[in-house]
Formats: sequence, structure tokens, C-alpha cells
Amino acid sequence: MRRYLREFLGDRRVVDVPRVPWWLILHLFVLPIRARRSARLYAKIWSRDGSPLLHTSERIAAGIAQRLNRLTGHPVPVALGMRYGRPMLTSALRSLQASGCKKIIVLPLYPQYSATTVGSTFDATAGELAAWRHIPNLRFVSGYHQDPGYISALVTSIREFWDENERADRLLLSFHGLPRRYADAGDPYPEQCEETARLMAGALGLPEHAWTMTYQSRFGRKPWLQPYTDETLRRWGREKLPSVDVVCPGFAADCLETLEEIALRNRHFFREAGGGAYRYIPALNDRPDHIAALSRIIEPSL
Repeated sequence: MRRYLREFLGDRRVVDVPRVPWWLILHLFVLPIRARRSARLYAKIWSRDGSPLLHTSERIAAGIAQRLNRLTGHPVPVALGMRYGRPMLTSALRSLQASGCKKIIVLPLYPQYSATTVGSTFDATAGELAAWRHIPNLRFVSGYHQDPGYISALVTSIREFWDENERADRLLLSFHGLPRRYADAGDPYPEQCEETARLMAGALGLPEHAWTMTYQSRFGRKPWLQPYTDETLRRWGREKLPSVDVVCPGFAADCLETLEEIALRNRHFFREAGGGAYRYIPALNDRPDHIAALSRIIEPSL
């Protein structure tokens, strides 16, 4: 956890404060405390297959490869790389290079663009390719927040969940948070999250009072994008809301932020405050319609 957090929180795209003070804060205070806390949280969601995020991402990559192979009639190499941790993004690129690929398509699994996620992935990709003698043709997908296939898969997953469990009184669309000043500086992330939420609500035929979008996972004391997920759920609990369904459209695969923060911790906040039924609707993961949507984004560049 310390190694992962050191890489993640050391990324200038993620934390854009002066390096020397932040290095001291990170190594003397943040890492010793946050690494232990994160390890305890991961223990709550760890499966027999290990990391849910890694295991699901591997299935997504395999599903895309199978679909592209059927479409083209020959093998299309697909490599999985994590921006932080392992398998490394650099290793994924080198495996494609070793396969003789002369065209590489990079698809970051972040539907909504942010410099902290997609921008950082581009930095790492460019950094690796800078050391190559022969630079391949490169297409970099900067986001797909309003892609029809992606929106359709989200809407279908929610409808199927409601068919099995009935619809709650309120639908909460929770996106990963971002420091407010990043958006003020020009990061388009909040606008893209709002567009995704509007498209989903419209396709579901929901009136304005039946859904809300919020931002989760804030860190530190400075303002982040609002409204906050945890504060919204506590307020709804105090208002004795009978039931709520929560979905996280910005996460392609279930991970710590969905399985622990949303499905467990925020459930506790809502119920402890007096709320009723609380249900988390899983991420798209390796659903066939999600695999199809991602493959269609890639297909035009093949």
C-alpha cells in the first residue's frame, strides 16, 4: 500500500502543490497513516481472486479481445495496464511492442475526462513511448462520457436491477470527487459528469425530484466538488427517506471506492441517520453490453 500510495499521491496531476513541502507531508504523515488505513479497508473487499478491480479489469480486457477477434477475423492483441501499481502501464505497452504492433489504441477506463486520471494516463503513455526508437501510430481516447453504448449499458443495468428489486424512492448517481480548484482551473470533469447524469436520467424517464448526482472520495480539508455523497446520504437519512439506490457511473469496474466506500460505509451513514432501505447497483464490470460499448469505441481505429 505504501508503494502504491507513494506513486499515486506523488503524481503531479493528482496533487499539484509545491513538491518539497508535499514530499515531507507525504512521507512523514500521509503514508504512515493512510497506508495502514487503506490496507484495513481493502481487507474488507478482498476476494479469493485477490483485488476485485484487477480481476474484473482482466475479464474486461479478455472480453474486448474476444469481441475484436470475432469482428476482424484475426487476433487483436489487448494488454491491460494499471496507471498505478501492477500490472504496470509501461509493461502493457511493451507487450504490444513485442507483439509487433505498429498501431496502438489507448483506452483509459475513465468515462469522464479529468487531468488527474486520463491526463495522467497520457503522461505515462507519452513518457514510455519517448524511450522507443520506433514510435507507433497512436490513438488516445480521452473519454466517452456521452457515448450511446456506455449510456445504454448503464441504463439497462439499472432497469434490470429494478426489475428484480423494484425501484427505490430516490436514485443517487455518485461520481468520484475532484478538488474544486482543479475544476476552476479548467478541468472539464464536472461538466462531463453532469452530462452523463442528465443522459441517464433522461433515458430512464426520471423526473428531477427522483434522482440526484453527488461526488464521493474527497481527501483533505479544502473544498471539493459538491454536493458530497456522504453528506447527502446523511441528510436523506435524517429526512427518513424510505429507500435509495446508489450507482457509480464513473467507475468501469467495482473497486474500493464502490465496494467499501459506497456499498458499506455510506450505507452505514444513511441507515444510522434514520434512512430506510439502501441498495448499491453494481458497476458495469464485464457485462456483455459494457464490453460491446468499449469495443465499439475501439473499432473505428482498427
